[in-house]
Amino acid sequence: MRSAFLGKTISGPFTIPSGIVATAVPIIEYLIRNVPQVGVITTKSIGLEPRLGCREPVYSQYAPGCFVNAVGLTNPGAQRSAELFSELEMPADRFLLISIFGGSVAEFVEVARLLAPYSDGLELNLSCPHAEGYGMAMGQDPELVREITAAVTAAVEIPVIPKLTPNTSDIGKIAEAAVAGGASALCAINTVGPGYFSAHGKPVLSNELGGLSGKGILPTGLQCVRDIGRVVDVPIIGCGGISCADDIRAYRDAGASIFGVGSALFGMTSPEIEDYFQVLEADFASQGNRSETLVRYTMDMGFRPVVMVENERITEDISILTFANKLDIKAGEFVFLWIPGLGEKPFSALSDDPFKLVVINLGQFTERLVRLRPGSRAYVRGPYGIPANPREGSPIIAVAGGTGLAGVYQLARDFGNSDIFIGARSAQRLYFVDECEACASVHLATDDGSRGFHGVVTELLHRHLESMSEEALANTLFYNCGPEPMVHAAVEVQRRFCRIDQIFNSIDYLTKCGVGICGACVAPDGRRACVDGPFLPMD
Repeated sequence: MRSAFLGKTISGPFTIPSGIVATAVPIIEYLIRNVPQVGVITTKSIGLEPRLGCREPVYSQYAPGCFVNAVGLTNPGAQRSAELFSELEMPADRFLLISIFGGSVAEFVEVARLLAPYSDGLELNLSCPHAEGYGMAMGQDPELVREITAAVTAAVEIPVIPKLTPNTSDIGKIAEAAVAGGASALCAINTVGPGYFSAHGKPVLSNELGGLSGKGILPTGLQCVRDIGRVVDVPIIGCGGISCADDIRAYRDAGASIFGVGSALFGMTSPEIEDYFQVLEADFASQGNRSETLVRYTMDMGFRPVVMVENERITEDISILTFANKLDIKAGEFVFLWIPGLGEKPFSALSDDPFKLVVINLGQFTERLVRLRPGSRAYVRGPYGIPANPREGSPIIAVAGGTGLAGVYQLARDFGNSDIFIGARSAQRLYFVDECEACASVHLATDDGSRGFHGVVTELLHRHLESMSEEALANTLFYNCGPEPMVHAAVEVQRRFCRIDQIFNSIDYLTKCGVGICGACVAPDGRRACVDGPFLPMD
């Protein structure tokens, strides 16, 4: 369904709004290869300097299909982003819309000049409702909107597209000011709010307040697009609450010509996003509405209390936490542990009954965890991810480092016929070995030779694979879990002896939302570990 947008013929009339899914170059490349319906590729918002954003939780579901988020404008900064975009090959039928923000007119202009050479257009984020000093704080002032738009338009030679906030008494005046400043098109709307959401009497978001998105803001988005279309004559990217072709038709009738689909992608794997946009395109062309059946309105993001009953200190920085709860979790899935006021982090469960976690102190959150006392209460959400499903009868070789043992112990326990290779710096840092030996053949390696093989675990793995027959190697499945360097080293060894379709990797990528929306856990090929993994097949 080819479309026209700002003088360019594009492959489809859809976009994914800024900050959702397409937040990293590998994901953008995945969309280019596999989702032609997304003709406008909108990036995450980029500022002059890098921003870490808010601590997790950054995203939550407060009702079916309705969300609150405060990611905090996380981005690597304009200079690094320019380097990344310089390597991106955009097809002629795609429109790359780079979203930018700034704390002043001068900052907007500086970021625009750095990124314009790599973009077909610049989206001006004048609407983020939760980052103090940015976005909505500027976008509610018509004169400032006009000034920013005019300054950026004068500084670049590509279209400038302000993204407008719904959190204003008269969005029409804001739209008129943007067009008076030289806007070539407009995008509406960003999230509504900010809003507040709590669980167990505590604010869920670490930022406490966040923007509201999803199905609940559809009427607001439609009204804003209609009000904009009545006062200005420029193309409008309509977004906010779209989940099906009926919503797109409503936005078209309100005045939009490009349609942003964001929160509806909640929980979808990468292949499911491909299928969804194919069905959405077909529905839009045929007056159908089947696409809404593919949206996950009921994926659980609720928190359940758990009480810790034992903290087994392995070393000063490693603890095994045991909770007085059984967790319904399958091998390969993961959960988030939340401590209100401190944050949340994802973990594979070391065991499900009772629920156990292994924690290595790597920062503020995990430092608190390794020092938890029995009786402490925390909260769990999940499980998430795709359960491991090894081919029946196939032997399993699992390689674990760091906390990676939690990702493979249950796999060996539940499916049997397994060898587990465990690596650590020293014997003192080994844990759960007896439990592993009860269900698998265990191979230990320590860097200092204090227990097991003297050397790294991948050297031990290589020796073992050399001893196996070709027939045994051809039938074996490999599951690697742990830090990225260790996993890559394991894969390098395994590929000398087996096919890539036998290898599955779970790497400790940064994971924030856990439901595929924020894109933080992106793998080099564009898949998102939280929904496409965590064990990602190599083929």
